[in-house]
Amino acid sequence: MTDSSFGKSGGLADRILALDYGRARIGIALASPAVGLAQPLCTLERINRNEDMRRLRELAREHGVGQIIVGLPLRLDGTRGEMAEEAQAFAQRVRKQVGVPVEMVDERLTSWEAERLLEESQGRIMKDPSPQRGAPKKDLGRPSVDAVAAAVILKEYLERQHSNGSET
Repeated sequence: MTDSSFGKSGGLADRILALDYGRARIGIALASPAVGLAQPLCTLERINRNEDMRRLRELAREHGVGQIIVGLPLRLDGTRGEMAEEAQAFAQRVRKQVGVPVEMVDERLTSWEAERLLEESQGRIMKDPSPQRGAPKKDLGRPSVDAVAAAVILKEYLERQHSNGSET
């Protein structure tokens, strides 16, 4: 339950991993609260529960993660639906199997904002078909909507932490 096994060297244990949970993919972003910059890291294609958790543990160790944020996909009216319940169960598994604190964060409209941000930064490239049909997005050098959505979740979390905690 403690994060003592993660990132003891070099003060990396304060890094936060954000997860945008989905049935097919998990978008992942990373930030250091000291820097306050959330960056898309990668998108994991879901395989099965055990393999997904193994890969998340590996990422947490590799990046010295001391906390994980999981997006909570509430409906626009703030109520919980089926996806919110799935994300909650996923967060509980992550907490048990990765062994760092896990917090759920409202993620309403983050996928929409991620798509908007990608379109602004990538322009029409997002709309044009790849010259190699079926080429994975990773190979095209662009972050996926899932990873950018995780970065948006993390950015909003860090902004709330900053405004709530350090009013100096």
